[in-house]
Amino acid sequence: MKSGKILTYSTTVAVIVAFGLFIYLVHASKALSYLSHDPKACINCHVMNTQYATWQHSSHARVATCIECHLPTDGFLNKYLAKARDGYNHSTAFTFNTFKQRIEISENGADRVEANCMSCHATLIGQIRENRDRYHDFSKVKSEADVRCWHCHRDVPHGGVRGLAATPYNLGVRELQ
Repeated sequence: MKSGKILTYSTTVAVIVAFGLFIYLVHASKALSYLSHDPKACINCHVMNTQYATWQHSSHARVATCIECHLPTDGFLNKYLAKARDGYNHSTAFTFNTFKQRIEISENGADRVEANCMSCHATLIGQIRENRDRYHDFSKVKSEADVRCWHCHRDVPHGGVRGLAATPYNLGVRELQ
């Protein structure tokens, strides 16, 4: 066999193997589910079961999905850029087991959630701000910009549960009817 044919054969086999491994990776990681709006995509990694289980029983479960709260709503490009950035960060943290017992949202993610809270509750914002200014003491906070919706509304929409071990029976997540 000539060296040119060996190189062609080896290259073809390597490309087929690489393609097969890529298809397996896409299947095993359920990668295509991340292109959907289904909240179950968020529990492909078992570490998000607590967040899913607590959201399922929250006041937001019937009106807002993970995407509507956690991703930009101002366009296709921004939404998928955020999905790509979050997906990379999540897969890295889960693969290398670098996440903490208490999963915390990134600053960028917190900005998006805050913007979406304000957007969904826009008709109430005037009253909310008036009540905030009238009834809340921010003297212990560096600036009002450091106060987010969930500082007061901590149990919405994920309940009081904050750690991975806090909902021990969450692995059998069931469908809401």
